[in-house]
Amino acid sequence: MDAAFTAEQDEIRRTLHELLAKHCGPQDVKSAARTPVGHDAALWGRLAGELGLPGLALPEEYGGAGCTTTELALACEETGRALLPSPLLATAVLAAPLIAALGTDAQKSALLPLIARGERTATLAVPGISLALALGLTGANADGEWAGGGRAGGVQAKGMPDGTWRLYGEAAQVLDGHSAHLLLVPAHTGGFARSRTLLFLVRGEADGLRRTRQTTLDETRTQARVQLRDVEGELLGLDDSLDPDVHQALAATGRTAAACLAAEAVGAAAEALERTVAYVKEREQFGRAIGSFQAVKHRLADLYVQVQAARSAAYYAAWDPGAGALALAQGLDALRSAASEAVQLHGGIGFTWEHEAHLYFKRAAADELLFGPVHRLRGHAADQAGLFGPAPAEATA
Repeated sequence: MDAAFTAEQDEIRRTLHELLAKHCGPQDVKSAARTPVGHDAALWGRLAGELGLPGLALPEEYGGAGCTTTELALACEETGRALLPSPLLATAVLAAPLIAALGTDAQKSALLPLIARGERTATLAVPGISLALALGLTGANADGEWAGGGRAGGVQAKGMPDGTWRLYGEAAQVLDGHSAHLLLVPAHTGGFARSRTLLFLVRGEADGLRRTRQTTLDETRTQARVQLRDVEGELLGLDDSLDPDVHQALAATGRTAAACLAAEAVGAAAEALERTVAYVKEREQFGRAIGSFQAVKHRLADLYVQVQAARSAAYYAAWDPGAGALALAQGLDALRSAASEAVQLHGGIGFTWEHEAHLYFKRAAADELLFGPVHRLRGHAADQAGLFGPAPAEATA
């Protein structure tokens, strides 16, 4: 493989880096996250209109740029570096690929161009707290237990005589769930004995839909509790008698999402490291900069090696999404280490909750709760590879 980036890929990264450097400083991040929608709507409009960010990996026939996972991962690395609060992850990384994979031609033609232009945002509303499991990152998702297993809990869908569907239930910890224009909701059909998990489209303004923004550790990733009380939903794809493979589509989306999340974590870790290095060059103790002490040099050198290794893993995963879970584990590890060292080496000011170092610390902790934990990411990857025994049938298939 050729590990060098193309001129177009370098330009995407450079342009995005320059724009975010001007409009997405630590105070801008905090202000944007505390708006009612949870992000800077004007900046998101520029990212969509000038750079085509939400449609970067969508086919050109639906208004996208027709790029690959690599370009999307490079964009996520820059948004991670700035800790940008935006609908990019929920819309372009999670929801849009599912619509492209499972939607009918009419659904794709109606929805994807709006997403590519930034006129519509979307999210995946997984019941419970099982987003990583639903995406096949921390375990096999084929049994549907992550969605309630057809028992109490999760979301249930009931087919009506007129061909419509009514949804009941709730989903917690939905990324951008309070503001997304469109929700993709996995729901059970057919009761417990014949239960199957299918995906449904729910409009943000649908009757009976209640969305409540939650207080979260990482305010740059807004989350909401979504309650569905006799809400009309549209089946994503053709008639359910054809039994679309929702679990396989979710797992494929999970692999791509893991590569993008790994790149995002690496971007955040690299920025935390750079800010820490700049600080230790200025802070003095015993009449000299603390960065000149050998103990501090060793800690930062070890961290630099860890971040670079995680970056290499993330770039490889962008080329081969099958390695996404392991790259994500390495990226989350690097971000946690970089954020911890940033707090430690900033000294007394670094321990204040208001300091910018805590933005990275909160992102590291929250991401591992949402998409990990790290040991389960690695454990499931080892199981799929048959490292400690025969690989499961669903993995080899």
